[in-house]
Amino acid sequence: MATIEKTKVKTSIKEAIAINNEIVLFNDDVNTFDHVIETLIRVCKHTAEQAEQCALLVHYKGKCTVKTGSLDELKPQCSSLLDAGLSAEIV
Repeated sequence: MATIEKTKVKTSIKEAIAINNEIVLFNDDVNTFDHVIETLIRVCKHTAEQAEQCALLVHYKGKCTVKTGSLDELKPQCSSLLDAGLSAEIV
């Protein structure tokens, strides 16, 4: 018979919270699909397909998570989205 070993990995609460941040992009009546798609490709390093799907979700659902990661990584990206005239926040 084979023995199955299980190991527990301790993750601090700080580490768990640090990787669970998201940039949420919100719909607006100002920006074009092309502008949103180009900005997501440039800022969030999305593929064209990813950016288009996010733009469609934002349009039809009102918001979409466009990036997840650590707060330090997301802050400059969110600022760049805001500088481009998009509505976004880190949650």
